[in-house]
Amino acid sequence: MRSSIATVATKNASRYLQHLCKHWGHSFTIIFNEHRGTIDFGDGQTVELAATEDLLEITILDEKGTRLAELEKIVTDHLVRFAHKEQLNFEWLGR
Repeated sequence: MRSSIATVATKNASRYLQHLCKHWGHSFTIIFNEHRGTIDFGDGQTVELAATEDLLEITILDEKGTRLAELEKIVTDHLVRFAHKEQLNFEWLGR
């Protein structure tokens, strides 16, 4: 199992977490509330989200370790679009 984690400073962490989960809710298995979310992409690939008052923590888990970079880009691109009024900074750690 390989993983990658990013912590993003934002006052809108809960809103972005919920938006991302709702966005993918029609395609994947999603469990979420205002503070935590899990998106199961299938095939051993999961995105876990945790929101605090000023941080959004994103953890990507990839059982095979073959799609980490791709999933980082997909999650980043979606969140950047959702936060069009705010500059989000991502620094992915792990792999």
